[in-house]
Amino acid sequence: MERRNDYDVTNQVNTTDTPSVNAEVNRIFLELYPNASTHVLNRSFRDLARLHKGEYPGYRACDTGYHNLQHSLDVTLAMSRLMDGYERSHHDHRTEALGAKLFRFGVVTALFHDIGYLRKINDMRHKNGAEYTLKHVTRGAKFLEEYISRLGMAELAPIASQIIHFTGYERPIQKIHVPNLTFRLLGNMLGTADIIAQMADRCYLEKCRDRLYPEFVEGGLAARDDADDRVGVMFTSAEDLVTKTPKFYKTATVRLNDHLGSAYGYADKHFGGQNLYLDEITKNVDYAEEVAEQRDLSLLRRTLPLPGEDDIEADVN
Repeated sequence: MERRNDYDVTNQVNTTDTPSVNAEVNRIFLELYPNASTHVLNRSFRDLARLHKGEYPGYRACDTGYHNLQHSLDVTLAMSRLMDGYERSHHDHRTEALGAKLFRFGVVTALFHDIGYLRKINDMRHKNGAEYTLKHVTRGAKFLEEYISRLGMAELAPIASQIIHFTGYERPIQKIHVPNLTFRLLGNMLGTADIIAQMADRCYLEKCRDRLYPEFVEGGLAARDDADDRVGVMFTSAEDLVTKTPKFYKTATVRLNDHLGSAYGYADKHFGGQNLYLDEITKNVDYAEEVAEQRDLSLLRRTLPLPGEDDIEADVN
């Protein structure tokens, strides 16, 4: 079966549907820890959906088209798979098994890693969450530290506010302070999941053209028009962004290997020897090279999925 536009790299999990991703993460979690509770996981998935839909106290609904609910769910699924692969790998004297508590912690940090794009109800200064692009990680860290405490993991709250920085560029990875190698490993996996999930998306190139570029315009990273001379503009058009994808992947590969400890390798263990994320990324990068060569964005024809109208109160076991 041809991979569907709203499904993950296995073509089995609908990443626009919160309960579907919740159920798959729970399945992975319970296979590792059969007697553990999924209460924290289920609550966190429900709260994420409520936040994105504008049903969470104090926050407006998500209005960023690229960094949306599907993206957060896709990254969380990838994070769970990396942690699963790690748990099933041999551990040396420097690292230990994560256990149920840190697995939950990893899931929660992945779910809310981009929550800094959401605007608060009383925010009258910004018209779109994309205006927070350059500081969304720091904003998310503040939310996550408070949220983790409410989940009953107060001792991990300060660490959560550090771990989230592995997904951004506001702070060099080597300067992120975590207590030990296990938490650095979790940070490496989180930063990795953020990269591989989005770049392996079947509609990644279309999303760059139609959704990411407008976010970059609002965030100051891309030009509004030919006369836009703002400092920090990196892309002059949607075509420029798409055709630079191969170059971006080279930079991302350095980040994945040199700064994030090649944590993507744990996906091999999860999938039984094959890394479906890297396989799909290769397809996207190869096609981006073809688009760049022909200078024709009309080659990108896939229909972008919208976040599903899922039942946020679903009871997922």
